[in-house]
Amino acid sequence: MHIREKLNVLRKKFLRLDFNAMLSLENIASNLPYFLFLVFLAMLYISNTHSVENTIRNIDRMKAEVKEIRWNYISAKAELMFKSKQTEVARAVEPLGLKELVNPPKKIVVDDEH
Repeated sequence: MHIREKLNVLRKKFLRLDFNAMLSLENIASNLPYFLFLVFLAMLYISNTHSVENTIRNIDRMKAEVKEIRWNYISAKAELMFKSKQTEVARAVEPLGLKELVNPPKKIVVDDEH
């Protein structure tokens, strides 16, 4: 049989949709490993996609958390800079009875002989 004749027979079977010939027990048994391999690949693909989506959700959650922590850091740093100004420190210790020095501090020198 020539190649053209074989192709014509296959075309006719396909067009007639000869399911009995296609779904024979031998055809199913011979293609079972290939089918199981395709099912395994599909399950692997679904698992990989699920894992990637979970990782992306975790990354987005961590980005939001980092952004919030950065805002807290910046506001705490600004508050610390404001409270550590000399006038703010003087105002904070005034109720304790402490006052700013008017004269500069004096250096005490101790002799090593005594």
